[in-house]
Amino acid sequence: MTALAPAITRSKEIFVEKTSLVALKLVPDLSEGKQADRKFFALFVSVVGGIGLMFLLLINTLLAQDAFELTSLKLEAKLVSDEREAIARQIDKISSPEALAKSATALGMKPSENPTFLSLDKTAIEKEVIEVPVKNG
Repeated sequence: MTALAPAITRSKEIFVEKTSLVALKLVPDLSEGKQADRKFFALFVSVVGGIGLMFLLLINTLLAQDAFELTSLKLEAKLVSDEREAIARQIDKISSPEALAKSATALGMKPSENPTFLSLDKTAIEKEVIEVPVKNG
């Protein structure tokens, strides 16, 4: 019986292991589900983080593109402003009294010896109309 004792002991251990495994298989193993939940959560967080980073990259690219466009528009506005100032200076130069007198002389006009001024003041016009004598005759 001593020769069979280790075999019996070993077979009892195997039986106890298999019985406990069968009993444990009746209840689902929770550690596998937790592992799946952790993997799903890690995947979810990674995907959301990746999408967030791509969104930030897109926004950054659009802002950089708008910055370049804004710089070019400011440069164009400065050029237009410079052109406008140059044209205004040219108009002022051409319409100055000296330039007008010079161009009038070039056209053959002469300065007036006795200048007459036109007054559009309403009271002055009425006085002149009233003071004009009427001749019958």
